[in-house]
Amino acid sequence: MEIQELKLKGAKMISPKVFRDGRGFFLESHQVERYHEGGIDTPFVQDNHSYSVQGTIRGMHFQSEPGQAKLVRVAVGRIYDVIVDVRPDSPTFGKWEGVYLDDQTHQQLFIPVGFAHGFCVVSPEAHVLYKASAPYNSETEKGFRFDDPEVGIKWPVKEAIISERDRANPYFYELRWS
Repeated sequence: MEIQELKLKGAKMISPKVFRDGRGFFLESHQVERYHEGGIDTPFVQDNHSYSVQGTIRGMHFQSEPGQAKLVRVAVGRIYDVIVDVRPDSPTFGKWEGVYLDDQTHQQLFIPVGFAHGFCVVSPEAHVLYKASAPYNSETEKGFRFDDPEVGIKWPVKEAIISERDRANPYFYELRWS
């Protein structure tokens, strides 16, 4: 397993060893000791599964208290996965980074607490699986618009499918960052 730091501090790309043969493949999708060696010491308490069709954008979402670290992977399909630094004291506050995740490389994205998360489905469909470090809490859930021009995320889709809830989110700088 290879764990690589991304540009936004704390975010990591994980490339598991995939063993392939005529029957298919095998990989370890979660291995606490290897993650610990790579600087990921987060205990995960909830698993989530999202199914979406091509062109769907889900995001940008985060939990304010206590925050949620996430470990994201794609079981079927391909997505463009995006994180935005929402840590007000960070030198990269408001900056974004995007990576492709798919069912061929089986790479995973570790997202530490303090980042908003969203993704766009670029294959006909996608099953996205992710672990979270804290249970979902609707009272501390926050989000901002996926198309906020000040954040400037470059989504790889022309006509996005967006939920009404995500479409109604405020702009990034309308949120309280204290």
